[in-house]
Amino acid sequence: MTAELTVAAVQYESKEGGVAANLDGHVRALEDADGHGARLAVFPELSLMGYDLSRLDDEACWLTNPSAELAEIQSACEDMGIIAVVGAAVREPDGTPRLASVLLRPGTVPLIAPKTHVHGDEQHHFEPGAGPTHADIDGWNVALAVCFDVAQPAHAAQAASSGADLYAASAVYVVGEERRLDLHFGARAMDSRFFALLANAAGESSLGPSCGESGVWGPDGHRMVHAQGTGPEVVSALLFRSALERYRH
Repeated sequence: MTAELTVAAVQYESKEGGVAANLDGHVRALEDADGHGARLAVFPELSLMGYDLSRLDDEACWLTNPSAELAEIQSACEDMGIIAVVGAAVREPDGTPRLASVLLRPGTVPLIAPKTHVHGDEQHHFEPGAGPTHADIDGWNVALAVCFDVAQPAHAAQAASSGADLYAASAVYVVGEERRLDLHFGARAMDSRFFALLANAAGESSLGPSCGESGVWGPDGHRMVHAQGTGPEVVSALLFRSALERYRH
């Protein structure tokens, strides 16, 4: 168990063309995050295709064999010793469609973390997950969330009850949602006494222009760091376990 964990929220702008068109961009962003000393780098919701559900008719936007299709990112993780959380549309082996975060780490198979609270048009394309997915990263309990999950206090509470130290969310927040964004992450972090991380999409999506604001909130509910603009950017933070212990006790 480490006393510190360096994390990066990758504010990434997806390209059209599906998974293959975004692999190089993810690797370059990981190199940037590695330059910040990050052990964990989190990308936005559906980062491997962009948030445009009309593209789901294109098979190039789906993952069906993450180990093979994400081998380039996996190799980069192994070379750098970094762990990546990317956003994707995934078909499980039994055909179940998931809107998910996919955790890639050296020496292991990809971990699929489905979005729990699919909503709106997402419900026509994806089946929901059962709750937060957890991963152990150097002794830190990291719970993964996807966008609207963060709007549901019970999701973060469930993560906290399972011992989460960091609540890492991939999302798409657009212009006009800045206050909502800050309230969501500040409240979840303060109520559950953990760190909260947001990787927001950069640029444009089918939902509108990004409001940026990717960053990290501390267990006191205050924002520690945030993106300076709405374009591509890597925002890093050093998390101290002592801060968690101070607020939990």
